[in-house]
Amino acid sequence: MAKFVIEGGHQLRGEITPQGAKNEALEVICATVLSKEAVTISNVPNILDVNNLIQLMMDMGIYVRKEGNNTYTFKAENINEDYLHSEDFKERCTALRGSVLLVGPLLARLGYAIIPKPGGDKIGRRRLDTHFTGIQKLGATFAYDNENQLFNVTAKELKGCYMLLDEASVTGTANIVMTAVTAKGTTTIYNAACEPYIQQLCRMLNQMGANIKGVGSNLLTIEGVEELHGTTHRILPDMIEIGSFIGMAAMTESEITIKDVAYDELGLIPDSFRKLGIQLERRGDDIYIPEQHIYTIDTFIDGSIMNFADAPWPGLTPDLLSVFLVVATQAQGSVLIHQKMFESRLFFVDKLIDMGAQIILCDPHRATVIGLARQNALRAAKMSSPDIRAGIALLIAAMSANGTSTISNIQQIDRGYERIDERLNALGAKITRVN
Repeated sequence: MAKFVIEGGHQLRGEITPQGAKNEALEVICATVLSKEAVTISNVPNILDVNNLIQLMMDMGIYVRKEGNNTYTFKAENINEDYLHSEDFKERCTALRGSVLLVGPLLARLGYAIIPKPGGDKIGRRRLDTHFTGIQKLGATFAYDNENQLFNVTAKELKGCYMLLDEASVTGTANIVMTAVTAKGTTTIYNAACEPYIQQLCRMLNQMGANIKGVGSNLLTIEGVEELHGTTHRILPDMIEIGSFIGMAAMTESEITIKDVAYDELGLIPDSFRKLGIQLERRGDDIYIPEQHIYTIDTFIDGSIMNFADAPWPGLTPDLLSVFLVVATQAQGSVLIHQKMFESRLFFVDKLIDMGAQIILCDPHRATVIGLARQNALRAAKMSSPDIRAGIALLIAAMSANGTSTISNIQQIDRGYERIDERLNALGAKITRVN
């Protein structure tokens, strides 16, 4: 089991380019199952979750060719249906949360799908009801095999309909859209997720011959088509990695430039960091963060304590709240972090408290951070990464701490961040990977 050994207290200098977006990559790679023709996708991040999905696609009999750095061609002309019933397929899907995104494409393509209960982050209950209820309304039947923990999904015919989603689930919306693009008739999805990665998926499907209207809104109208063809597609830069780099620069008093960020797709992220007192400047499509010793958290207009809460797009993404929390520990001022979606995502704060941070965990969803204004640097510690986003928050804390820290279970970080140790070391960090 690999770990990171981090020598804290080093400033970063230079330029860094964000990887392709993890969440978009999982969606668009699964969407290639919908066509028998070649689909070429560029800016694919070289991270564990995506690599595991690509290997799963190959094991399913889908032709995959690496065209160069971060570019792949997928051709799902043939699917090995025997493999879908195998123990190996079950094990791979169980270890990969993104495998649930295969339900819609397999159902649309084969008329059935077999999906084990997916794995992934241990951040609390992540229900699949929105996926399954929406797909059921299109004509599918679900049966859960409790003994083997398998979902068996079948559909003699998929027919379009109107549906109002009970939550604006991103993966739920993606799965329903991929099921509906070849269903007969018109599908209307209200309260659909509309974040940039869903927009990207819809644009790629439209390039493949789908007819999706309302892209970018929470009301999607899909006219079913007979079949989809091939296309080329480029994945957006990962907004979560961009936000992580902004927080990292602030915590380590560093001056860095984040290149090619697709700034117009970042939504509230830049202004939310500004509310933490962090200076950042847009330069074309880059973000420049100057060296800053003290950053002061804003208050609301009436002087009350600032709070950050996650919300469906265009609200603030829940994936960055862990970064906001750790960055606030060295700010001047106080802030309430409200993680609404996942009940276990804030439990990593005990590690930060051990490092000297002043944090009150109010309940599983809320934490109050009292900023230390750098009067007391965080102490080095031995830690374990419970999930991707907490892992990067702990790495940021360790990079700013006095002394040498270790983080174990770093495969959780590798699931979402491409060669993070190498890329940060190139800017001046001191991170050693120990196997």
